[in-house]
This record gives sequence, structure tokens and C-alpha cells, in this order.
Amino acid sequence: MTGPTRPVCVLVGAPGSGKTTVGQGLAAALGVEFRDTDTDIERLAGKPIPEIFVDEGEAHFRTLERAALAAALASCSGVLALGGGAVLAEENRAALVGHRVVHLSVELPDAVKRVGLGAGRPLLAINPRATLKHLMDQRRPLYAEVATATVVTDGRTPEEIVTEIAALLKP
Repeated sequence: MTGPTRPVCVLVGAPGSGKTTVGQGLAAALGVEFRDTDTDIERLAGKPIPEIFVDEGEAHFRTLERAALAAALASCSGVLALGGGAVLAEENRAALVGHRVVHLSVELPDAVKRVGLGAGRPLLAINPRATLKHLMDQRRPLYAEVATATVVTDGRTPEEIVTEIAALLKP
């Protein structure tokens, strides 16, 4: 009899840290599924995240995010990527206890290059560089709190990062 389904690992990090790109590569390398809670939320809501923010507001989005995280932790057996702000909710941080959580760390210059200053990212719509810096400063201690490992992504290829995480996950 097997135990409950658990993700192989959960990826957290700021916008532009590479959660989706690295997550997809890691899942492929490990031969497991890749799942992204942001994609789950969009599927459930029937619309893109920016529209959820505009139509129902951030509080509604965060409610959907908590539900998506709980469902994914209970049913994902592969690599799970969380939205950048998922760690803001105490309930979400508590749910991550006991899971293998990898914080993909990124500094502002690399994050700015990767996110293209906010296309389709509702929290970065106004003064994206300053907003991204504020989000990163606010969330960094929360990523550190939930992480069982931190991997620096600056100036590295997704393949290099995947190789490092795969090595960390070996028993």
C-alpha cells in the first residue's frame, strides 16, 4: 500500500526566477508530470490571471490560489511550481511543511530580463522595476522560510539549474 501522493518537489520563487521553465525541464529529466498552480487557477476560473485580478481583485485570486495549492499538494506526484505570491498566505506556508521545497533565487537584474517588465503580470503593471524589487524584498524571507533548499539561478541556464536540483533530490 502506498502513502498519499506527494510532489517530488515544489518550486517557489519570485517572478522571473524560472519556476515554469526549470520546472518543466526538471519534470522531463525525472520522468514525472509538471504542474503549475497558476495554470490550475486559470483553468478553474476559465480566464487568465490578469483578468481575475481586474474582474474580482487580488483577494479573490489569493483565495483561488490557496485552494489550488491544497489540491495540488494532495494530488501532484511530479514537480509542482507555485505562483510567486503563494508564500504570502500563512496557510500556504504551513501546507508546505514536510515537502521538499526548492527556492529558485534570482536577483533583480536577471528577474527584470526574464519577466520583460510585466507583460501579463498584474502586480507589475505600474512601475514594474520598483514593484518587482519591492515584491522580491517582501517575499524573500518567506521563500527562505518554506525552502528546504535554495538554488541560485542568476546567470545560469535552465539546464544547469535542473542538473543541480536533480542532484539535490537524489536520496
